[in-house]
Amino acid sequence: MNSLEKTQSSPLSRRHFLAGSTAALLTSPSAFALAQSRPDEVAAAPVAGLVGDDARIRPFAFHAPQSELTDLRRRIASTRWPSRELVTDASQGVQLATMRELARTWQTDYDWRKFESRLNRWPQFMTTIDGVDIHFIHVRSKHPDALPVIVTHGWPGSIVEQLKIIDPLTDPTAHGGTASDAFDIVIPSLPGHGFSGKPTTLGWDPIRVARAWVVLMERLGYTRYVAQGGDWGNAVTEQMALLRPPGLVGIHTNMPATIPDEIAKALQSGGPAPTGLAADEKYAYEQLDFFYKNGLSYAQEMSKRPQTLYGIDDSPIGLAAWMLDHDARSYALISRVFAGRPEGLTRTDILDNVTLYWLTNTGVSSARLYWESKLAFFAPKGVAIPVAVSAFPDEIYTAPRSWTERAYPKLVHYGRLDKGGHFAAWEQPEVFAAELRSGFRSLRG
Repeated sequence: MNSLEKTQSSPLSRRHFLAGSTAALLTSPSAFALAQSRPDEVAAAPVAGLVGDDARIRPFAFHAPQSELTDLRRRIASTRWPSRELVTDASQGVQLATMRELARTWQTDYDWRKFESRLNRWPQFMTTIDGVDIHFIHVRSKHPDALPVIVTHGWPGSIVEQLKIIDPLTDPTAHGGTASDAFDIVIPSLPGHGFSGKPTTLGWDPIRVARAWVVLMERLGYTRYVAQGGDWGNAVTEQMALLRPPGLVGIHTNMPATIPDEIAKALQSGGPAPTGLAADEKYAYEQLDFFYKNGLSYAQEMSKRPQTLYGIDDSPIGLAAWMLDHDARSYALISRVFAGRPEGLTRTDILDNVTLYWLTNTGVSSARLYWESKLAFFAPKGVAIPVAVSAFPDEIYTAPRSWTERAYPKLVHYGRLDKGGHFAAWEQPEVFAAELRSGFRSLRG
């Protein structure tokens, strides 16, 4: 348990070269054939290590020791700051002014106990799957015939992202929906993230997590359900779809894997967009081209050398800066928040998430998922069950309808939204909940 109190009843430049090589990893449909091109073999693989697992569902709550919170403030106050960046934009990384204001807020204004109280109002549980303790929130709707949904976060997210959608999904009549729109919601913490256990053996990639989630839904007694995810949550959710468990009737994603092979090849070359693209396709190409050339440093480090990141488990400011530097548009939003212009997220939202990572000491353990995964993030995987997609404008890329229809032959919903980014459920919870209601409406029994 470490120091956590858990209540539990039982010229080609170097930059362009790196961007091109990682673009191949993220988009190549031929890479890692077992994971992508042979879903029948993936589906046939058993869930290992279940014999001897403690299959009980154990109630869980969390209370951070006051000594940990005192130490956190001490470490923030003791930060040895670097000199200011030499540019007027974010091209050298997370800016000093943003981090100074974040540190001031974190040390003097932020109250973890408020978040802790809000979190502990929801039913939380632990269960052991494949040798790892899995933490999850499980909220049943008061409405009959609610559709069960398992929602998976990504990095640098956590269950914090999904807390705002629990009420709209489980109690839709209080949020502009009807009783027939109701969901039971399951929100697990990925292994190595949050309150879930840290794997002590290799192999915990998105495929293995997907198998664990199938077991979790079976343990909860669900025989017919849907799944949702973005970021790593999309990777896990798509792998669940490839496993084809009998109970899974459809998925929803807000970061779909849709990039056609010819687009992937053009991106890998680092050249301009191919001719003949529609306006939304060209926009997506330009978003991806920027990300591959300017936004992949964090993923490259974590996919190659996650253990080297000792600083993020030792320095709260180091951890926060690393987490903020995920994608340009999310960082721009967060920097505006700390400059006094909140939109979608608040300072408290952001610090809730970073503090959860700090108190659970999961900076490095969460990074290992990048090392474990051999999946091409944005390449279509051959998902053959019904899929609903929500395309947000400030996501890493806004998937065009044309690419989405090619990637998902059983597309049942495509929503192109006016506002929202990578952390859509966190930034725009009401819009996100409405998308899930619309996306899964045709799949209700």
